[in-house]
Amino acid sequence: MEEIIKAVEEKYSKLGEDPKTYLKGLLQAKTINYWDYIQVDTLLSLQRPRTNFKDEEIFIMYHQVIELFQKMLLHEVKQLQADEVIEKVWIEKMGRIQRYVEMLINSFDIMRYGMDYDDYNIFRDTLTPASGFQSVQFRYVELFCTPVENLVNEKGKKRLPENPSLDDYFDNIYWRDAGCDYETGEKTLTLRQFEEKYDLELRNLAKRMKGKTLCDKFNTLQNPSAELKEKLVEFDVAYNVTWPLVHLGTAAHYLDAKGEETKTATGGSEWKKYLHPDHQQRKFFPDLWESNT
Repeated sequence: MEEIIKAVEEKYSKLGEDPKTYLKGLLQAKTINYWDYIQVDTLLSLQRPRTNFKDEEIFIMYHQVIELFQKMLLHEVKQLQADEVIEKVWIEKMGRIQRYVEMLINSFDIMRYGMDYDDYNIFRDTLTPASGFQSVQFRYVELFCTPVENLVNEKGKKRLPENPSLDDYFDNIYWRDAGCDYETGEKTLTLRQFEEKYDLELRNLAKRMKGKTLCDKFNTLQNPSAELKEKLVEFDVAYNVTWPLVHLGTAAHYLDAKGEETKTATGGSEWKKYLHPDHQQRKFFPDLWESNT
């Protein structure tokens, strides 16, 4: 006990604080419990259905869980981006990241089998123009992982000027294809809302990440190990190919079933085209992709 008290005194003395004040404060502090620490009551009160369909609450909770998984993934990505490249650390962190992505992929079973088909196709109309497209954490992950030019698909590259700037790349980034008619300049309300809230922030992030993304940092390694390269490709394929395909299949279950005419997404995008990896063409570590991959 004396050693603990001595350590406490040293800790606060180094901060220029009086250790006795903190020890006295500890006497008055309440004990911690699970529900306060996890904020259970707040967490369970965050669902606000817009209809009386019971499965709408499942829909809301599912997307809230997705946002939490994305935050966990981003938490690891930010640490890798901020620190020097140490292979052992990268391999460990990529293992964590891959587990989060696998959870995201497997979680679509909740969407596919957790809601009544007819109920969903009624209450979804009340969500317009909101869309998962508007989840900004997806964009954060992309911009931390790779230079913005790797987020421009082949169609977008054809629109670029001869010597494109970072803003030129951003103006043609793949995700704008979901809601922008480049011939007329018209945008869907979903895209307009998203850009009004996040466009400047995302452009500034892309500028801050110039030369500092995970891809850039990896490319500074002289002789990266086969294990690290395998981990990065595994993540790249899981996040940018497998996950979108599973998303596409789940969307098809509700929007293109029972022999009906294909329904539009709540955000108004051509979802069959937009969700497909062939259209998005994201590659975080393009130099690691082989032709057969």
